[in-house]
Amino acid sequence: MTPDEVSDTARAWLAAEPDDDIRRELAEIVNHDADELARRFSGRLQFGTAGLRAAVGAGPMRMNRLVVRQAAAGLADYLLATTPDAATRGVMIGFDARRKSDLFALDTARVCAARGIRAMLFSEMVPTPLLAWSITGVGAAAGVMVTASHNPPADNGYKVYLEKGAQIVAPIDAQIAAAIDSVDPLSVALSDPDDPLIERLDDALRTAYLDAVPMCRHRRDVPPVTIAYTALHGVGGSLLVDAFGAAGLGTPSIVAVQHDPDGSFPTVAFPNPEEPGAMDAVIDLASQVGAVLAIANDPDADRLGAAIPTASGWRRLGGDEIGWLLADHILQHGSGDDRLVVTTLVSSSMLASIAAEHGVQSAETFTGFKWIARTVLEHPDARFVFGYEQALGYLVAGRPLDKDGITAAVVLAEIAAVAAAEGTDLAGRLDALAARHGRHQIVERSVPMDPALGLAAVAALRDSPPTVIDGRAVLSMTEYPEAGLLRFTLDGGIRLQVRPSGTEPKIKIYAEGVGVDPTTATDALVDVLQN
Repeated sequence: MTPDEVSDTARAWLAAEPDDDIRRELAEIVNHDADELARRFSGRLQFGTAGLRAAVGAGPMRMNRLVVRQAAAGLADYLLATTPDAATRGVMIGFDARRKSDLFALDTARVCAARGIRAMLFSEMVPTPLLAWSITGVGAAAGVMVTASHNPPADNGYKVYLEKGAQIVAPIDAQIAAAIDSVDPLSVALSDPDDPLIERLDDALRTAYLDAVPMCRHRRDVPPVTIAYTALHGVGGSLLVDAFGAAGLGTPSIVAVQHDPDGSFPTVAFPNPEEPGAMDAVIDLASQVGAVLAIANDPDADRLGAAIPTASGWRRLGGDEIGWLLADHILQHGSGDDRLVVTTLVSSSMLASIAAEHGVQSAETFTGFKWIARTVLEHPDARFVFGYEQALGYLVAGRPLDKDGITAAVVLAEIAAVAAAEGTDLAGRLDALAARHGRHQIVERSVPMDPALGLAAVAALRDSPPTVIDGRAVLSMTEYPEAGLLRFTLDGGIRLQVRPSGTEPKIKIYAEGVGVDPTTATDALVDVLQN
C-alpha cells in the first residue's frame, strides 16, 4: 500500500472504530506517526491454528473490536457453509479478564446472532478448560475463547474450538482464514445485545464440570496434604479451589494478592508459570505454611506449573517432570492394553518408556495440544487416558480434548498425597522413575535469529547434516516437515531437536540425555547453527 492508501484506510477505520480509547489512539497515530501507521496497516493479523493473538490496539495488525467482528463473521460463515445444523447447535463463547475480553465476547455473540446462529455467552469470565469442556456437553457446533493465555499483559487473543472441544488444525484454519478474508471488517452486521438468539449462560455448566472433577481421582483413600496455589491474577482461582473441594482434597493455601482476576497482572511481569520469578510468591507461601507442593495456573488456567521442596531448597519442576509424574500415577491405577497416552515430538521420550512398562500404547505428534487432540480422534479404538506437552499442558481425562490445568492440579495434588502416605515425596517419586527408566536430563535453548535466517539455517542443517556433534557420532537424522523439526540421535543417549519458532524470531532447540547431561552437545549445535 502507498502512504496515501494507508492513510485513507486508517481514516476509514477511525470512522468505524466503536471504542473511544482505541479511536483516540488511532487519531494520534494518523496525525503524528506515519511509520507506526504503516506498521499497523501493512497487513492484518493472520488467523491460524492458534486463532488470533496480539497487543490490544488500533488497526488490523492489533486486537480490537473491528478485527474481532471480522473474525467472528468469518467463523460464522464457515460454520454455516460446512455444518448443516450450526445455526441451531450454536457457538459457545467465553472470555477471561484481559482488556476488552468482555466486549470481544459480546461482539462475537452479536455477529453470530446477526447471521442467524445461536450464541451461548458465558455471563461471567471463565477459564478456558471450562469453555472447552462445555462445548461437547451442550453439543455446540463450535466455541470461542477470548484469551491471550499466558502472553504479556498488553495482549489479547481469540481461540476457536470445533464440536469435539479441540482446537482447530490445518486445513480448517486456512478455510476459516479464507472466510475471514472475504469479510469487510468495517461493515459487519451486529444484532441487538438482547437478541433472542443470544443466550446468557448461568452456573449450570460450571456445576456440571465440578461434578465431573472427582472422576479424575484414582486414590480417594489418601488424606489431603498441604498445598500452596496461585492463580497469577487469572480466571482459574475460584474454579480450582472449588475443584479441590469437590475432589476431597481440602482447600489449598492461596496467594491472596494474585487470586482475583486482574488483566493488568500487577505483581508479575510475565504471567507464565514457566518464566523465572512467576512462581516466587507461591513458593514463598509454600515455605511459610509447610506445603509439600506449590502449584500455579496460567491466566486462563489451561496450564499447570509446579514446584517442590528439596534438600537444597524449592525448585520448579520442568514440564516433562510433571508429565512423568501424572503418567506414571494414572497408568499405575488402571488396566487394559487398549489404553493410549500421547505426547509431542519435543517432549521427553520417557513417556514411551513408562507406557511400555505398563503395557499400554503411546504416540508422538506435532507441537501443540491441538495435535494431541487430533491423535486421540484418529485412534477411536484406543482408550485415551493421558496426554501432555512439555510447555505445561496436561490432559488427565477424556474431556475436553484440550489441556486442563484444573483437573491436572487435582491429580498432581493426589500424587503428592499418595507419596506422603507412602513415606516419600514428589522428589522421591522422580528418583524412582529415574531408577526404572534412566535419568532423563532436559535442556531447552532459544537462539535469537531473524525468521528468514532461522528457516535457512535449519534447512542448511537438513541438507548437510553433521556427522559428529560435540565429539559424538550422529547416529540418525529424522525430519518432521509438518512440524518444521529435525531430530538428531547421538551416540551415548543424547537426542537433539531443532526447529524455527513459528511465532518469534528465534530457533528452538530441545535436548534430552538419558544418563548424560546434553548441555555441551546443545552448545555445539548452537555453534553449528550460528556459523
